[in-house]
Amino acid sequence: MRNKNRDQFKRLITFFSSFLIIVLFGYGFSVIWYSSYNSEMNDPFWYYGNILMVVIYVFVYVLSANSFSAFRLGYLKAGSLIGSQTLGILLTNAITFLEISLIGRGRLSIMPLLGLTAAEIVIAIVWCLLFTKLFECIYPPRKMIIVYGNRSAQYLVKKMSSRVDKYIINESISCDEDIELIKERILEHEAVIISDIPSKLKNQLMKFTFENNVRTYLNPKLSDILVRGADECNLFDTPLLLCRNDGLSFEQHVIKRGMDVLFSVVLSVIASPFMLITALAIKLYDRGPVLYSQERLTENGRIFKVHKFRSMIVDAEKNGAQLAGKNDDRITPVGKIIRKIRFDELPQLFNVLKGDMSFVGPRPERPQLAAEYEKDMPEFRYRLKVKAGLTGYAQVMGKYNTTPYDKLKLDLMYIERQSLRLDFKLILMTIKIVFVPDATEGVDEKPIKTEREEHKEELERV
Repeated sequence: MRNKNRDQFKRLITFFSSFLIIVLFGYGFSVIWYSSYNSEMNDPFWYYGNILMVVIYVFVYVLSANSFSAFRLGYLKAGSLIGSQTLGILLTNAITFLEISLIGRGRLSIMPLLGLTAAEIVIAIVWCLLFTKLFECIYPPRKMIIVYGNRSAQYLVKKMSSRVDKYIINESISCDEDIELIKERILEHEAVIISDIPSKLKNQLMKFTFENNVRTYLNPKLSDILVRGADECNLFDTPLLLCRNDGLSFEQHVIKRGMDVLFSVVLSVIASPFMLITALAIKLYDRGPVLYSQERLTENGRIFKVHKFRSMIVDAEKNGAQLAGKNDDRITPVGKIIRKIRFDELPQLFNVLKGDMSFVGPRPERPQLAAEYEKDMPEFRYRLKVKAGLTGYAQVMGKYNTTPYDKLKLDLMYIERQSLRLDFKLILMTIKIVFVPDATEGVDEKPIKTEREEHKEELERV
């Protein structure tokens, strides 16, 4: 079994590895600042001014990289970590060049900063590969046991098995077994996954794992997610948790709407060349309509028309509404490309500007499909407590093939913890997933009814 004392040093290793790359980047910027920028200015900075420039650069890099989870060693795969670092570097140096242009009144060349960017990306790649390998050597994957309540746990096992660098599920045990046997088996593993078991047993096992310092992964029910958004109420000597269930304050609503309008206008201008190219490509391919509109649901169940670039053949749904499959032959070659890079979503900027959608919120669902889901999952309508969004937890964390029940969980996680800070973080995370190919998979090719039947038992236990 893994030495638990070793786990205590994980944060320390992460800190020193992060500190190393921050120092390297700070030193690299100081070199080009002194040699290529400060020396070229009519009124060069002196000692403290130069130090301030380096400190600002480091601060912007740490903030930018952290926004893309670029320091999550031992958590992200090496490829994802490299992508996060690259995005952090590009954002940092873009902001820095804007700063330098203002200081130098537009007379300073971008070339030194481009050279620094290339060097930093190379350093970041080496850093990611080296320290990811180091983490794998020091912290091999945990040997885990899963305590399951129904067959839906197989989906979770399959997902976790895709990260063999972190998890090895080498045993499963039914919650119907004797509780003493379950406890005995848990103690023989480094961690346990508790997936959809009766509440009484879950409470017993959670207390047991807490008492014995066993790492525990819990597949939450909807009620668990609702409690996560609760505030402490310390008016009495008896602890209370307050679930406000009222969303953003009036001031936050005003600010969020202002941000939606501002971002949609700015991004519409920036994206206009790409939208023009996309429209031409669609038109030239089959001479069909460039856009298509569908009825979708937004806040309080209001129906609106969402606009997208057409990625499927004309009359793709002549036989009725259906979700896009992973290898759906209705998707055109142009459609595959624009779906992969998310360009099919760009016309929704006008839905945001109009007020039907927000930048961040649950994905707008079709009324027909929502009605189907609600037959066995009435809680699916909880997603309509806020405006539909271009991006959100389900869009960032999930995929096209994420089950409706898991989408609901992800959306409720956002609804219960929504804030302007979280919105900004999700927008940055959305930029990242554009570069992740498997984030645009279709749903598994099976009818909605079958999927509902597979989750029916799980939903009855919520």
